[in-house]
Amino acid sequence: MLKGGNMIGRQTIKINKSIELEDLYQIMEKKWDKEEYNNFFLGRPTPASIEEYICLPATQRFMVIAYPRKGGKLFSKNDKVVLSICDTPASMKNQILSSLARDNVFTLAYQISEAKSKNDERKGPTEETLQRYTAYMKQILEEENLI
Repeated sequence: MLKGGNMIGRQTIKINKSIELEDLYQIMEKKWDKEEYNNFFLGRPTPASIEEYICLPATQRFMVIAYPRKGGKLFSKNDKVVLSICDTPASMKNQILSSLARDNVFTLAYQISEAKSKNDERKGPTEETLQRYTAYMKQILEEENLI
């Protein structure tokens, strides 16, 4: 697991300046390897979500959302990018499935998840997917001189 206030289901990457969601999306559009690490899209994980997030496929029942957070607040002292696991709402399942690239390491995790309990799916293939996305996001942010 990456260091720095991370826990199962949520990873943070400290960055050296604040960025908006649109900035992160543009960086990903420019740098993200969609064949190796799947496609992504902007969306709201639930109808009650007050903001949009960058959504990435993970497993049958879960997806990963990515978003920037500005520092300088009581519980958020540093600027950062957060990647977090959340349930995939039924209304997004087709969009998530169409974001999944064919024949990469994530495809296997997606297929394996069918045979697991929801808890095992979250702690196993979904967490592994989150870790891979986080390592790759960190690499991209380093290339953009944000770390």
